[in-house]
Amino acid sequence: MKPRAFVLLGGLRVILRNRLYLDELSRRGLAILVLTGEEWRAEAARQLATEDGPITQIAEIGFARGTVGVEGGFTADTVAQVLAWRARYELSGVLAAGEMLVEQTGVVADLLGLPSPGLRATRVCRNKYLQRAYLAGLSPAAVVLPPGGRAEAAAEAGASLSFPAVLKPSGRRSSSGVRTVADPAELAACLADYPAEETLLVEEYVHGPEYSVEALVDNGRVVFESVTAKGTNEGGAGRFVELSHTVPEPPGPARDALLAANRTVVAALGFGSGVIHSELRLTPDGRALLMEAAARTPGDGILPLYHLATGHALEPDIIALALGEPVDHPTPTRCARQVYLETPPGVLQDVRIHLDGAAEPLWAADGEAWPVMSPGRPGDAPALRAVLVLQEPGGSVVGAFEESGDRVVTFLIDAATPQELDQYEAVVRQAIEVTIAPAATSADASVGAPVGAPVGL
Repeated sequence: MKPRAFVLLGGLRVILRNRLYLDELSRRGLAILVLTGEEWRAEAARQLATEDGPITQIAEIGFARGTVGVEGGFTADTVAQVLAWRARYELSGVLAAGEMLVEQTGVVADLLGLPSPGLRATRVCRNKYLQRAYLAGLSPAAVVLPPGGRAEAAAEAGASLSFPAVLKPSGRRSSSGVRTVADPAELAACLADYPAEETLLVEEYVHGPEYSVEALVDNGRVVFESVTAKGTNEGGAGRFVELSHTVPEPPGPARDALLAANRTVVAALGFGSGVIHSELRLTPDGRALLMEAAARTPGDGILPLYHLATGHALEPDIIALALGEPVDHPTPTRCARQVYLETPPGVLQDVRIHLDGAAEPLWAADGEAWPVMSPGRPGDAPALRAVLVLQEPGGSVVGAFEESGDRVVTFLIDAATPQELDQYEAVVRQAIEVTIAPAATSADASVGAPVGAPVGL
């Protein structure tokens, strides 16, 4: 009799840093099979050699070759590996635990007859220009710039769109390559910065605060939904790197509009079973416009935030949906926030926390597991749950925040009310000291960087 197994697909870093997926699958007695990108082969071998940490729960790791941002990549290797596993295991479920292999997850789930968001949802959610086509009623005006006709399409965009506009690669992740362009001339000038084979999208800039909606969907029916407020660095940097997440958005017209928009996305994509993470902006006149939709688990610390806010981790419910089981997730009873500190450029030397009772910062670069944070009770005092350093110790070079991977230090807090959360954020910011040396003189100079004013929320 074949052993029962479950396939997790995505970047190895994402899978290992959130061990609750691995813990839940191990608890169920399922063999854990991980399919990740070829780029992670050496790191997987390094970690397996240590015989320590979350990676030891994994039965087998397979690798798929491809290029992020180029359509059609990864699929052949993914299907070949899953077929090889099917010969030796009873495959009971599949899950995209990150952005990279979302489309491939839909393909193999359909092949195996397993629950998933579905072929349409996984294909469209992995492609920004398809989202504009399928979800035009929720989308800003946009023009596709295909690899073979960028110049002509850019000229069309310059004539038909309002500026400033947003230029973005269609298939990347983590805000990579997303930038504002002031006018048609700047749009034309920066096209050469992108690989020739990459499809781009230019769209009208949407003014208004940014949010995401996280929802659990069971056979097309939304069984849990909540709104996360966001802060980004777009104000002065011309980029869109996320600097804060706050759960939940309180009841009101904004929340209602955002939840309604996400339900429209679920219906239009024929979303089956799984988790959806939709990013939206709320315009000054109260309309919710879609920035992008993702048929996978949310990134950054949003999953731990829901654990802190609801008292119950989302990961077991996400696994249950992938196995075809019903779920009933509780609503938030506390407020939780993740903050990424803005840091000056230079060479990272040290991070310290000057707060009574606080644990030391955890250095958690690529592939390092994040701690499992225990939630408080509804009326508990504000608490600092973790301070994480997302770069390697001993001299990582810190630069401008152009994409999510450039961020350096983050912390997670929770409180009973939004007011207490705001007040406690200010306390924690002032308690964290980031020491960064100027890059040219790192041997003999350093700058202790107090965290400064709060990021806009």
